[in-house]
Amino acid sequence: MTPELDRAEAAEADSAQVEDDPVARAEAERDEYLDLLQRTKADFENYRKRAARDQERLVAHAHERLVRELLPVLDDLERTLEAADRHEEAALVDGVRLVERSLRKALEKEGLTEIETEGRFDPHVHEAVLAQPADDAEQGAVLEVVQRGYRLGDKVVRPARVIVAE
Repeated sequence: MTPELDRAEAAEADSAQVEDDPVARAEAERDEYLDLLQRTKADFENYRKRAARDQERLVAHAHERLVRELLPVLDDLERTLEAADRHEEAALVDGVRLVERSLRKALEKEGLTEIETEGRFDPHVHEAVLAQPADDAEQGAVLEVVQRGYRLGDKVVRPARVIVAE
């Protein structure tokens, strides 16, 4: 007999023995489940590591993109400071306006929007720093904006700080 036939016969005998013996059948099932569990565990661990690497890469890319958007603002600020050194007030004011517009445009590209402050006080997007009596405004109306608030997408990054009519 050849070694292949001997192995095949042994496997058939083992198989027949497993089918007849419930303990052997349970042990074979257990071994099969354990093997499946170990493979699943290894697959999940590989997935977790890959997802962590992808997340790190995504964050690095987002930072790089934001920095690239802000570099022209930094250049404008440097030119503004040079104009201030030369005591050119008109150029200084224009430079500061240019920097403010550039920065606002770069942040808007990233999804930043200003929180609306007209109308009634909304505790979800406004922070009341003071309540004042007002004759010509209804109670709860925003009278003055102390500090602008901003959203990034749907999330409030900083609430608008306001003075509210009492």
